[in-house]
Amino acid sequence: MATDSRETDSGIEVKPVYTADDVERELELPGEFPFTRGPYPDMYRGRPWTIRQYAGFGSAEETNERFRYLLERGQTGLSVAFDLPTQLGYDSGDPRAEGEVGRTGVAIDSIADMELLFAGIPLGDVSTSMTINAPAALLLLLYELVAEEQGVDPTQLRGTVQNDILKEYCARGNYIYPPRPSMRITTDLFAYCAEKLPRWNTISISGYHIREAGSTAVQELAFTLANGIAYCQAAVDAGLSPDDFGERLSFFFNAHNHFFQEVAKFRAARRLWAEIMRDRFGATNPRAVALRFHAQTGGSSLTAQQPENNIVRVAIQALSAVAGGAQSIHTNGYDEALALPSERSAKIALRTQQLLAHEAGGTDTADPLGGAYFIEALTDELEARARELIARVDELGGAVAAVEQGFVQGEIEQSAFRYQQEIERGDRVLVGVNHYVEEEREPIELYRLDPAAEQRQLERTARVRAERSAEDVERTLAEVRRVAQGTDNLLPAMREALRARATVGEISGVLREEFGTYDAQRA
Repeated sequence: MATDSRETDSGIEVKPVYTADDVERELELPGEFPFTRGPYPDMYRGRPWTIRQYAGFGSAEETNERFRYLLERGQTGLSVAFDLPTQLGYDSGDPRAEGEVGRTGVAIDSIADMELLFAGIPLGDVSTSMTINAPAALLLLLYELVAEEQGVDPTQLRGTVQNDILKEYCARGNYIYPPRPSMRITTDLFAYCAEKLPRWNTISISGYHIREAGSTAVQELAFTLANGIAYCQAAVDAGLSPDDFGERLSFFFNAHNHFFQEVAKFRAARRLWAEIMRDRFGATNPRAVALRFHAQTGGSSLTAQQPENNIVRVAIQALSAVAGGAQSIHTNGYDEALALPSERSAKIALRTQQLLAHEAGGTDTADPLGGAYFIEALTDELEARARELIARVDELGGAVAAVEQGFVQGEIEQSAFRYQQEIERGDRVLVGVNHYVEEEREPIELYRLDPAAEQRQLERTARVRAERSAEDVERTLAEVRRVAQGTDNLLPAMREALRARATVGEISGVLREEFGTYDAQRA
C-alpha cells in the first residue's frame, strides 16, 4: 500500500498527526529565556507590530509622495528601497548607472536627494528602515544630517539600517568591497551608533534574501544566524561589548508559503540566537539576547500568472509572521511579479496587515500556536537542523570564510535547483502556474515610472556639484582616504564629506581605490 509522504521544502517529513509524544521540551512564558514564545511578555497587547511598507522608486519626490500616501492610510513606519546604482555606490550620472536610475528603488546621490525624500516628514516621530548594505553608513549619515536640519537630536532617531554585507556575497550580489574591509565598515557603524544614535538598530541580519535566492527554511535560519555570529565576533574583536551592541541587533526573515514551517522557523530563530549570545559571547543583558525581527512576505513566491492569487499568498504569509511574533512586517503588492507596486496594490497590502491586526485577532495573545504538537515538533526539528548547518560553517572558519570558499553560495544554488525541478515536474504545486492553469491572462493596471525622472535626477546632482565648495569636497574626501588607510572609525570623516555635499559615488570611489573591489568569479 502506497504511503502519502509529505515534507516541507527543508526535507522535514510531516506526519499525518502529532501528539504529546512528539514534543520534547516544556514551554517557557513569552519574554523568558530563550524567548521561543516571543521577546516580550505581553507581545502585541503591549505594542502591535510596526506596519512598515517598503517603498522607493524613481525620484526622491515620487517616493516622498508614496510615503505620505501610506502614512495617511495608517502605515506606522517607513521602509526605503534604493535603486541599484545607489546600492552599488554609483551616482546617477555614472555611465554604469544608465537605464537603472530609479528602477528598483529611489535614487540618492547626495544630501539634496535625502532632503527631498523626507520633506515634510518629521524624522523624530517616525521609525525608518533603510534597505542598504555596501554604502549603508553613507545613507545612515545622510539621514542623520537631514534630521539635524529638522532640529531632531540624533539620540531620538529610531529605525534600522540593513548593513548586512555578508548575505550580499552569498545571495544577492550587491557588494562593492572585499568581505574583510566591508566588515570593518559594518563594525565602524556599530561603534558610531553606540555613541551618536543609541536608539538606532545598527544591522538587520537578513535571511530574507537568502530565501529569495532559493534556500530552504533551514538554510535561511542557519546561514542568517551564522552571519550574525560573524558580526558579533567582529564587534567583540573591535572592543565592543555584546551586552551593548546586542541590544541594537535586529533580524530580517522571509515569510514564505508553508505557514506552519514559517511560524516554527521564527520561534526556533529566537531560541537559537538567545543561546548563541549567552553561550558564545557571554551576554547577560536580556535585551541583548532576545532576537527581534522584521518579516517580509516572499517576493519570489509571487506569480505573474493569475496575479490576484498573490493577495491570498501574501495574507497567509503575513499571518505566519504575526503568529511567529514579528516586530514589524511588510506585505508585498500582488502585482510585484510584473512591475513596481501600484497605489492600489500597495493599499491592499497595507489593508491586509490592518485586517490581521484588527479583525483576525492578531494582537490578542502572545504565541497563539505555542503548545500545538505540530508547531512544537517543527520548532525542535528546525532548531536541530540549523544547529548542524551552523556547525558546518564553524568548521570552515566561520561565515566570512564559508562565503570566501563558496560553501554558502553552493548550498543555496543546489536548493534552488531542486526546488525548480520540483515545480517543472509538477511535484510541487503552484496554483495558476503548473496546476489550475488558465490560458487567458487577467488584465491589471501596472505602475509606470515617469520617463523624465532620470533626467531630473541628473540635473539635480549637477546643480549640487556646481553650487558646492570644490575646496571643501576635496579636503573632506582626502580625509576619508587618510582614515581608510588607517584604523580609525570611518564614519565621522564620511559625515563631514557628505555635509560638504560630496556624493555617495565620490566617497564610494575613494574607498574603492583604497579597499579594492570584490570579484566573485576570481575569489
